[in-house]
Amino acid sequence: MRLTASGLGHRFGDQPFLFRGLDLDLEAGHTYAVTGPSGSGKTTLLSILAGGVAPAEGELRRDLDGPTVWVFQNPHGVHQRRALDHVTLPLLAAGATRPEAEAEAAELLERFGLAHRADTRFSALSGGEAQRLLLARAVAAHPALLLVDEPTAQLDAVTSAAVNQALQALAGNDAIVVIATHDPGTRDACTDHIDLGLSS
Repeated sequence: MRLTASGLGHRFGDQPFLFRGLDLDLEAGHTYAVTGPSGSGKTTLLSILAGGVAPAEGELRRDLDGPTVWVFQNPHGVHQRRALDHVTLPLLAAGATRPEAEAEAAELLERFGLAHRADTRFSALSGGEAQRLLLARAVAAHPALLLVDEPTAQLDAVTSAAVNQALQALAGNDAIVVIATHDPGTRDACTDHIDLGLSS
């Protein structure tokens, strides 16, 4: 699976280009940090990669075998549901039995440092725990393309470090992972770097 782009550029109406001339070759098993100053089009690029926005110029080829999943900067969940329930749900939706789903969900919670919070309600999780939970839930959906938008934007330095450690666990999955970020720690947790500040 891969995403390839040639001469990609985007602007809104007659406004200046956010970025242009962007050539990409994104492969499964890699995590790509998208950086650049505010207004450089990081979230817009994620929307283009998802297929929801057509670029103003250039070509994008999506050769994907599976869903696209977003994780947004403000984590949302069902307040009274346990952490384990949030990760189990996409596995049940994909056809797993409850014992199978809960076993895989427990493994994912362990991987993201949340095994001890499996029975905790979403409303009782810290911001960093909630963000890591949504990353685990996203992986449970077995995405072909995982898009993560500013995962540490609302977090303090210590909590951000825990989330960035979890982001390192995304590398090597059978997915293309693209993360828009201002955080140098998040950038360094990724395997590859796309700097929109160089393409405007």
